Amino acid sequence: MTIQTKTTEYQQDGNTFEGVLAWDDSAPGSRPGVVVSHAWGGAGEFEQDRARDLAKLGYVGFSLDLYGKGIRGSNPEENTKLMQPLLADRALLQKRMHLAVTTLRAQDQIDTAKIAAIGYCFGGLCVLDLARTSADVLGVASFHGLFVPPGNTGGNKISAKVLALHGWGDPLAPPDQALALATELTEADADWQLHAFGHTLHAFTDSHANDPANGFAFSPDATRRSWQLLTDFLAEIF
Repeated sequence: MTIQTKTTEYQQDGNTFEGVLAWDDSAPGSRPGVVVSHAWGGAGEFEQDRARDLAKLGYVGFSLDLYGKGIRGSNPEENTKLMQPLLADRALLQKRMHLAVTTLRAQDQIDTAKIAAIGYCFGGLCVLDLARTSADVLGVASFHGLFVPPGNTGGNKISAKVLALHGWGDPLAPPDQALALATELTEADADWQLHAFGHTLHAFTDSHANDPANGFAFSPDATRRSWQLLTDFLAEIF
């Protein structure tokens, strides 16, 4: 197994974005592709590592970029400033998510009929929005994502299978929002799963998260369990 990576630029509305593609070049033929949507700070090593992990499973991973080439946050204030315009304009967020899927689908290694997306924190909200817009993907998986609906997808049917991996103690997505998501997905006729981990806070996959007083903490158990659930999910949908 030899995992290769390639930086891929793509454009929309005069903006240039820079994603990273990862694949096993020892595997012959086309294979499924999985978009990896980043947290509020922008694309970084964490998302690229997940793309490589997906490549080790036999897929093509694509760490997308929602902010623009070289645009990254380095602290909570900068991260919020970058994320907020897309939270305020969910149609723009959705447009950029569709662009990332189109970019991945155009790569030579891809089985174009087999595309999925996963996302972390803000990225979890992004992949849920991808499903909400009836995007042509087989499934989406949200890791400690935000659940607030966008307001422009009411009445849509969701064809993608949905996996939500959630810390029950997450203050950014409290139990009432988790129940609201379950209701929303049911009304959209989605094939959905919600896995909630007890005594688990926001950012549970982030090994640097260590602020339990404010609801952020790494959980090795939830990280391990959620990745196994994702692995089973992808094997099912592909």
